[in-house]
Amino acid sequence: MDFLMTLLDFFLHLDVHLGEIIRNYGGWTYAILFLIIFMETGFVVTPFLPGDSLLFAAGTFAALGSLNPILLFFLLFSAAVIGDTVNYWIGSVVGERAFEKDRRFLNREHLEKTQRFYEKHGGKTIVLARFIPIVRTFAPFVAGVGTMEYRNFVFYNIFGAFLWTSLFVFGGYFVGNIPVVKENFEIVIIVIILISVLPMVVEYINSRREKKSGEPTG
Repeated sequence: MDFLMTLLDFFLHLDVHLGEIIRNYGGWTYAILFLIIFMETGFVVTPFLPGDSLLFAAGTFAALGSLNPILLFFLLFSAAVIGDTVNYWIGSVVGERAFEKDRRFLNREHLEKTQRFYEKHGGKTIVLARFIPIVRTFAPFVAGVGTMEYRNFVFYNIFGAFLWTSLFVFGGYFVGNIPVVKENFEIVIIVIILISVLPMVVEYINSRREKKSGEPTG
């Protein structure tokens, strides 16, 4: 419970915490941000790390001059591409054996949801998943298990990472320091999180409806 509360506080006060990181670590902030995005996309055990909201917050600090926006973009774009690539190869080596038993962070339900997402959207899943928490972390793993050939994965990986990082980093850069946004930063972060998880909620509702419609009546 303490971990969840700490994580929630970090999410909702990203502007404060990121500011502290910049003040305390200076140029090492780039490495810290790179590592967070790499881990969030590269390992199926870390889907709880901030993605969309962190990119947006980093963009706002770039607008203030605390970070170089071009360097920031290319580093986080690289982290997203490399993270998905590592996740793909982990999936190709480990496969579904990792999910034979439910573990605390290796949840088979997340894997099955991502597999259904693939069945519906095909190769575009790698691009669409960039904008959906949890699915974003599991999509490259599922692709590596055998859903997608690597040469196709590379294209979707790079294209999706470019869209994701450019939208949120430069969105934060151009929008994040507008007074009304800056004064209500916590609300903006909540909205970003809600919009991000909305497709997952819709997918869950649809899957529940399909299960009910498939159940025998009488």
